[in-house]
Amino acid sequence: MLRDGDKILSVRSRGRDRFYLPGGKIDPGETARDAIIREVAEELGVTLIDDSIREIGTFSGRGHNQPDGAIVRMTCFSADYHGTLAPAREIAELRWLTQRERDLMAPMGQKITAALFDI
Repeated sequence: MLRDGDKILSVRSRGRDRFYLPGGKIDPGETARDAIIREVAEELGVTLIDDSIREIGTFSGRGHNQPDGAIVRMTCFSADYHGTLAPAREIAELRWLTQRERDLMAPMGQKITAALFDI
């Protein structure tokens, strides 16, 4: 999670109608930490600062655009970064969303954002 005061960085993939928290699936042989470092570099063109990466928690819930009843599980991290944020690869748009704009996010993003603003 990249947070700036009351805003959380969110991304929208090409062809999608909702925003998501940056990240993605864990590749074989990767840890969740390895995956977030790779995914953020691929999607946003920045490098996470290794000693700033902190695991926040794991969240489970209904996946957006998933088969009915599909539950997704997401491990979330916070981190600082080097570089300039820019949408890359499948990312069409990035936006800093406030808690009041949670309705623009997929259901899991809404759930996680609500919990994170309580931190």
